[in-house]
Amino acid sequence: MTTATKYIFVTGGVTSSLGKGIIAASLAKLLQAQGYRTTIQKLDPYINVDPGTLNPYEHGECYVTDDGAETDLDLGHYERFLNVPTSQANNVTTGRIYQSVIEKERRGEFLGKTVQVIPHITDEIKNRVQILGNSGDYDIVITEIGGTVGDIESLPYIEAVRQLKWDLGEHNAIVIHLTLVPFLSAAGELKTKPTQHSVKTLMESGVMADVLVCRTEHELPEDLRRKLALFCNVREEAVIQSIDASTIYDVPNLMLEQGLDKVVLQKLELQSDTPDLTQWNEFLSRHKNPKGEVTIGLIGKYVELQDSYKSILEAFIHAGAANEVKVNVESVHSEYLISENIKLKLSHLDGVLVAPGFGERGIEGKIAAVKFVREQNIPFLGICLGMQMAVIEYSRNVLGLADANSTEMDETTTNPVIDLMEEQKSVTHKGGTMRLGAWDCKLQEGSIAAKVYGKDIIEERHRHRYEFNSDYLEQIEAKGMKATGMNPETGLVEIVEIPTHPWFVGVQYHPEYKSTVANPHPLFVAFVKAALKYSKAKNNVSMA
Repeated sequence: MTTATKYIFVTGGVTSSLGKGIIAASLAKLLQAQGYRTTIQKLDPYINVDPGTLNPYEHGECYVTDDGAETDLDLGHYERFLNVPTSQANNVTTGRIYQSVIEKERRGEFLGKTVQVIPHITDEIKNRVQILGNSGDYDIVITEIGGTVGDIESLPYIEAVRQLKWDLGEHNAIVIHLTLVPFLSAAGELKTKPTQHSVKTLMESGVMADVLVCRTEHELPEDLRRKLALFCNVREEAVIQSIDASTIYDVPNLMLEQGLDKVVLQKLELQSDTPDLTQWNEFLSRHKNPKGEVTIGLIGKYVELQDSYKSILEAFIHAGAANEVKVNVESVHSEYLISENIKLKLSHLDGVLVAPGFGERGIEGKIAAVKFVREQNIPFLGICLGMQMAVIEYSRNVLGLADANSTEMDETTTNPVIDLMEEQKSVTHKGGTMRLGAWDCKLQEGSIAAKVYGKDIIEERHRHRYEFNSDYLEQIEAKGMKATGMNPETGLVEIVEIPTHPWFVGVQYHPEYKSTVANPHPLFVAFVKAALKYSKAKNNVSMA
């Protein structure tokens, strides 16, 4: 294998949401399965410094890495497919690029020169692209360019790609262009014009596509491939069909059938071999051939957009395959959940997950949901805010502290069972002020968590400002809710459980971020297992 890092740029045209992230992750999986050390990065054209302050309706979930970077949700796909952690270097935004260049200008690093998009912004982009390649850890770096070709905001990135292709030389960098080949039902035919125009727009910026990946609902006939190859200046074997799949986890196999990995490696002058997808296909087989099913309620306030809880939904797929069951996730909007309708909405469920979130909207619905599942002995998993809601519900209804709350929701509460850390109280900026990234947690012997993880110390990713208020720990534990996981350095509570309940666990961290195809998260696996046990017991009772 070569020692020089090779670069693959993935661009998109005509329309967004074509699945560049899944194509990038699938190609990376095929290259990794042939022994190439591969990573993926995402360049996002928006001016936010990171997606940390974005409403989930705007951009889906905010994904967090071990090093505390708040990043695009596509990094979750990268980790789930490759089973390799990403970092701050894997996600770059226009906001971060400009922030860095402006800070350098203020420090006088440009020696009085006029600072311009070219070369200063494009140089900064090029430097960020090559950070991972220069580390010596990777043979191949795949860079996904967010947005679509022709967008004003994407132009500096496309120009940087043009320069990098020139700088790196032939066979060291290639461009994959993802386009749409729509099917017009009225005419009964596939149309190539959008792809032709997209490639032309790319060429106007001086960038030639080396490979075309064509998103389509129907098979591309040979004559259409030849036409695309001719009009778009690519070889016929480099016109790759990406047909709609029943699951994103099918895409690596579909790309393998199409020969995407072979074409790419040939263009990079690297040796091509048969990828070893044994473990991947075993997972797929379990996922597609379940022996049973369970229904889990996802209680959240961003449920209209599935991408808001992307990592949670994928973690359920991994955990379902591990248990050989299909997990039906039923979204329940917490804002419309009240005591009068809660039995109707939740009683049929086999398990309930109360999701993370920020702000007071929909909070009382989450608390009502926790109360119902606690009293009905339905398996429960609370994540981040969900864990905090469990503590508030228990404090109100078991301890009798009627106004127990989080100071995030009610600054005047006389029982702030959830409160800001002392060092956070003077912070005014929203971005980057939270407890972020990987933190240790020591598990209590004999707890559900200790049995699930099978070890004493775990490391999980966080994204929150408010914490369990330890002033109430003794009171709460005396009434039966136990703190079974603590951060060994700060003493902050990370996990709560109710030992008298069949399966009741709340965690301050985000276990969903670390669930991958190769390593389903043990907490989700155990939760689905508990839901399956509850389902069987419930059905046996109803049948009797």
